[in-house]
Amino acid sequence: MDCFHCELPAGSGRRVSRLLGTERVFCCAGCEAVAHAIVDGGFGRYYGTRMQAARTPEEFKPVDFSCNSGEASLILERVTCAACLWLIEQVLRASPGVRRADVHFTAHRARVTWDPAQTSLARVIAALRAVGYDATPYDARRQQEADERERRTALWRLFVAAFGAMQVMMYAFPAYVAGGDLSAEAAQVMRWASLVITLPVLVFACRPFFAGAWRELLGRRLGLETPIALGLAGGFVASAWATVTGTGEVYFDSISMLAFLLLAARYAESAARRRAAAALDRLLHWTPSSSLAAGARVTVAPGERFPADGVVEGGVSSADESLLSGESRALAKRAGDAVLAGSVNLEQPLVVRVTRAGAETRAAAIARLAERAAASRPRLVEAADRIGAALTQIVLVAALAAGFYWGDAWIAVAVLVATCPCALALAAPIVLTRANAAALAKGALVTRSSAHEALERVTDVVIDKTGTLTAGRIVAAGSDCRDLAAALESPSRHPIARAFTSNEGESLLKVESPRNFPGEGIEGTINGRRLRIGNRAFCEAIAGPIAAQGNVFLAGDGELLAAYELSDPLRPDAQRLIDELRARNIAVHLASGDDPAVVEVLARRLGIERWQGAMTPQAKHDLVARLQAEGRVVAVIGDGLNDTPVLARADVSFAMGSGADSAQLSADVVLTGERLASVPEALDLARAAMRIVRSGFAWALAYNAAILPLAILGLIGPWEAALGMGASSIIVMLNASRPLGRAQPWKASTSSSRSRSPSFS
Repeated sequence: MDCFHCELPAGSGRRVSRLLGTERVFCCAGCEAVAHAIVDGGFGRYYGTRMQAARTPEEFKPVDFSCNSGEASLILERVTCAACLWLIEQVLRASPGVRRADVHFTAHRARVTWDPAQTSLARVIAALRAVGYDATPYDARRQQEADERERRTALWRLFVAAFGAMQVMMYAFPAYVAGGDLSAEAAQVMRWASLVITLPVLVFACRPFFAGAWRELLGRRLGLETPIALGLAGGFVASAWATVTGTGEVYFDSISMLAFLLLAARYAESAARRRAAAALDRLLHWTPSSSLAAGARVTVAPGERFPADGVVEGGVSSADESLLSGESRALAKRAGDAVLAGSVNLEQPLVVRVTRAGAETRAAAIARLAERAAASRPRLVEAADRIGAALTQIVLVAALAAGFYWGDAWIAVAVLVATCPCALALAAPIVLTRANAAALAKGALVTRSSAHEALERVTDVVIDKTGTLTAGRIVAAGSDCRDLAAALESPSRHPIARAFTSNEGESLLKVESPRNFPGEGIEGTINGRRLRIGNRAFCEAIAGPIAAQGNVFLAGDGELLAAYELSDPLRPDAQRLIDELRARNIAVHLASGDDPAVVEVLARRLGIERWQGAMTPQAKHDLVARLQAEGRVVAVIGDGLNDTPVLARADVSFAMGSGADSAQLSADVVLTGERLASVPEALDLARAAMRIVRSGFAWALAYNAAILPLAILGLIGPWEAALGMGASSIIVMLNASRPLGRAQPWKASTSSSRSRSPSFS
């Protein structure tokens, strides 16, 4: 008997244990322990859904567990099928202390966040090892080795199938050309030789199909592997019986060629998936240094990547930040300028003081969001899975009926093989993964793959003002009490905060009990004194009436300490963004918390007809809800903490990469650079991607609708059916790999740049 867990022969040392309501046989104590750990953890569904045998327990290699940051990207090992990935994700999420776990179903990686006070990376990996899997911290070399092992195994299976097909065709050829002159003895020798050569093709090369079908049978469900396995097994058994009895036709050549075509299509699919996943790995192939700490000083030579986020303290050079922002132009860097981990120093050495390192860098944050996008499953993919499952059931019923009606098992085999439910499953994931990679290259990080479906249908765009249409590089006039203002604003990433703070370090003043009031300001206690910084109404609540001119105020109990006049330059590509959206028949709404008079000036300058000022976060939320109630599909572009509710409410949302972390976590797309061009580019990419996805669906459904009647009527045989199925999969993959668009780089118009006002308050 075979082991219930690993499916290897149980042998003389077999063990019997009750599991999932019945007696199960195990080959060793290790498999028994792993199986009980899986079931006891509440993950028994794994044994009903896995498509390939599990690995046997073995001694795991030691791993460096020095990562104590509370977050890591892990390479998942010993994975054999999608059910394994499901089990890994469930085990990780159920582990004590784990806050979040997302599994990348294409690249076999997991992004895990945990509480260092409750658990550690060693315990997280130990939980996976307890159920028979292994994981190691992400390393580009190790990932390449794992991919290479998988590729070599697939190539060996393909080679065995190809070699068997060629040899069997050689033995079948004399029977085709002899015209009945081949002696019975010679024909029987050819049949036995064909059987012997076809046997390893089925046992070794076709093992993934049979293992998958067996798991589907145990799980009492019909999947994509069952028709293939039944067709291969049925054809071989019928041919073997004809060989033994010396009567009837044999189709060993068709079986071997069928196996080769199926494995070739599957190898092409796997290669396409790897290429699509690799396009999103640009950030993960380079990891920010975790050995540096804030305040450290490093010298970065020309041609090297900056190991952490920091500020230039010495030297003049330029940097390539395309890895993070999609901006291909080199940016000048001199003393006082910020540099980002992962960007490349181009000309001269630079002395950099580190402000953020390791998991705190902007590159690490973008990588985490990219992992989240890869782990998500769009509704289209789920719909394709449901359609594929329904088609499989139809195929099995049709094959059975056709075989009985015609009294010919080969017609049933042709029906099983001809249809191609797997083409439906291929149509969407590859396209959407490529679209995510293309958007990232243009500076738009898609954090949820389902965003493409909404981006394609956008009818209205609601845009914030400060930090979105304006540059967010706010300058505060006056210097009164700047140390107090800087201390209060230091924890915030809002553009207004940067008017008072800098990258030169934290304030020496300690703020106690800081509170952020979205859309109003910040309150805190310094040296026992309650202070507020924010808009007029917010500060008047503790200072009394304010007569001073300004738009940001600093106040204490019963007194006004300072008034500031803030100016914020318009982004050079803001006008072009509005023009591009209008060219796509998208209605533009300007929603800002600033003074209505200021908002009106900006709206008229940009030609925005729908605008509102003095809006609270709730008012923005209500605006989006009202548009959605009218049947509109609404996109929101924002950057601040006060934009978080409206970003979450929108059908699809964009957050500026320089904005608040909460806004980025709520957004579907993060603009990693400062390019507003990324918004219309993301819209165009989504539309192109969805067109390709739908054309793939259309082809897959049309092919199956056309081929099924031909197979049922006996007009095509198993060999032709296999050729059609392989061709269908390849066509779907070629369609999924075609260009997503050839748009030229987008630049702000010269006229817009010349005519813009120097600033807007």
